[in-house]
Amino acid sequence: MENTPLEWLALARGDLDRAGERRRDADWVAALWKDPRARVLVVEKGRTLVAGRTALVEVAPADAPPGDPWLLGVEPDGTPHFAVPGPLPEVEGAEPAGLRHVGALLGDRDSGLLTLAVALAHWHATHRFCPRCGTETRVESAGHVRVCPSDGSEHHPRVDPAVIMLVRDDDDRVLLARGPQWPADRRSILAGFVEPGESLEQAVAREVREEVGIEVRDVRYLGSQPWPLPQSLMLGFFARADGSTLLRPDSDEITDADWYSRDELTAAIGSGDIIAPGPLSIAAQLIMRWYGGPLPKMPDF
Repeated sequence: MENTPLEWLALARGDLDRAGERRRDADWVAALWKDPRARVLVVEKGRTLVAGRTALVEVAPADAPPGDPWLLGVEPDGTPHFAVPGPLPEVEGAEPAGLRHVGALLGDRDSGLLTLAVALAHWHATHRFCPRCGTETRVESAGHVRVCPSDGSEHHPRVDPAVIMLVRDDDDRVLLARGPQWPADRRSILAGFVEPGESLEQAVAREVREEVGIEVRDVRYLGSQPWPLPQSLMLGFFARADGSTLLRPDSDEITDADWYSRDELTAAIGSGDIIAPGPLSIAAQLIMRWYGGPLPKMPDF
């Protein structure tokens, strides 16, 4: 059971057809935009409108702010969903919210829509110019490609792979650590970006070695989820400490690190020394898999 794929990941639940094979058909995309069923998610600074924190609030294309529409997906009945960047409209009963605060509360469809919309919004906002010649690029392929009008090069949304790993010792204690920028009551498992020319398993071993000075074995993949905050793909693993469990934290990366049994973690959360993470992150899901279920005092997001 412990090495089977994670069953639920908050930001990996999108179930709409992204219609990637038809995005370059400008006439087809234009017809979708004119479809009376079309709905638009407006995104501003990573936030959109939600109702009751559990459902997205979309508007008709005519009520969306001006801008290039990005196709998010098409439902089985043909209903198209788009996103447009711009000021959030005034909608009675709706309030602005970000993915971090509602991603775990939304249904499968809405979680997938918002995750993709936030990812595209960040990419478009930060990659407006051609990296080859500096010319401002134009949006094509229904918002999923930017093309340089000067040299013709195509540019696609950037995704940075990152490994995140729950390390255990032979006594089945979990390794939790705190970064220097975190509050005193925050602990999590280790993570880091994959470097060029490196496998995922090599990245797991290197990051653990660099951050706390121990070796690992039995690296096992359990699942992944997008983390568009701003542009990562988190790849989750279990691993075993191999040899010494004496931790030597890198002071630039880790403020403190320690091993916790289930009873010790329960007591630390109960006393308030550690705040239980919400279920949004893959880190929380990996810890829950080791723990055997939800953590005490776990928030709903």
